[in-house]
Amino acid sequence: MSQPDADVRVSRLRKTYGDVVAVDGVDLEVGRGQFFTLLGPSGSGKTTTLRLIAGFERPDAGRVELGGVDVTGRAPYARDVNTVFQDYALFPHMSVAENVEYGLRVKGVGKRERRGQADAALERVRLGGYGGRKPIQLSGGQRQRVALARAIVNRPRVLLLDEPLGALDLKLRQEMQTFLKALQRALGITFVYVTHDQEEALTMSDRVAVFNEGRIEQVGSPQEVYEQPATEFVAGFVGVSNIVEEGGRRYTIRPEKIRMDGAGRPGTIAEAVFVGMFTRYLVELDDGARLTVVRQNDGSPEESGARVRLDWSDADTFEITEPPKDVPHKEER
Repeated sequence: MSQPDADVRVSRLRKTYGDVVAVDGVDLEVGRGQFFTLLGPSGSGKTTTLRLIAGFERPDAGRVELGGVDVTGRAPYARDVNTVFQDYALFPHMSVAENVEYGLRVKGVGKRERRGQADAALERVRLGGYGGRKPIQLSGGQRQRVALARAIVNRPRVLLLDEPLGALDLKLRQEMQTFLKALQRALGITFVYVTHDQEEALTMSDRVAVFNEGRIEQVGSPQEVYEQPATEFVAGFVGVSNIVEEGGRRYTIRPEKIRMDGAGRPGTIAEAVFVGMFTRYLVELDDGARLTVVRQNDGSPEESGARVRLDWSDADTFEITEPPKDVPHKEER
């Protein structure tokens, strides 16, 4: 459904590099003030789509709109967006404050005003008082926050973030996930975020678009994408899921939705893996199917070789389809 207040709208976007089709007829809308994530594996087209929105690449076909204005032919500096990269892209010879002020200086903002705006942006990212330091004197997480301050200082309509947490360790990455979501809510700026990390997408996003082979297979809330995957790819990429075929139906069921103490399909535990708070089981059913089941460790875990019966509710299943492949798009006909 078209959103009249969409901050970002791309239509039938296509980009090729030689014989490689990187983005294959993508349609996408991002509503004003959303935290919107482009999720997919390497080579799925998510980063190329972000670069097309930013203006770093020109599409072979299709259209890019920002705030209802066609910017397809505009240079990056003429678009009301800023981009945050994984490698920070800070100037090492400049101080933190000078890095944050840089975009304002290019726009001709006076020294006193840009210093005040830079100080406010650094306070916003919890780096007040760090303006005089050089980037090399900061930790990875602090440098990433400087890059964020530089990107938000002139309050762009849209902030584009290209795997910005990829270089951080797990604990810091989790802390930054919480920080980024809180920052986005406080600023009210539309964030378009690229990641291959399903946990990041589910944790931070208002909406998620799942990319595969240059196309979008599903767009929805994190809960919709996780609980109701539209295709087998989405079911397998966003978390772990079981594909079940029975009675002419083909559907997905998440491992945590399956009960092992029911009166349903009989099978044998082929593998039991302790994962802290829960144990993950691989169960081989007597009919030949192999299903993954997870169970919280609130009692004695089952062991490999144990006989079990698996049950689940129809309400926890979701029928899956496959998107059409190799169908020419309108612009190719």
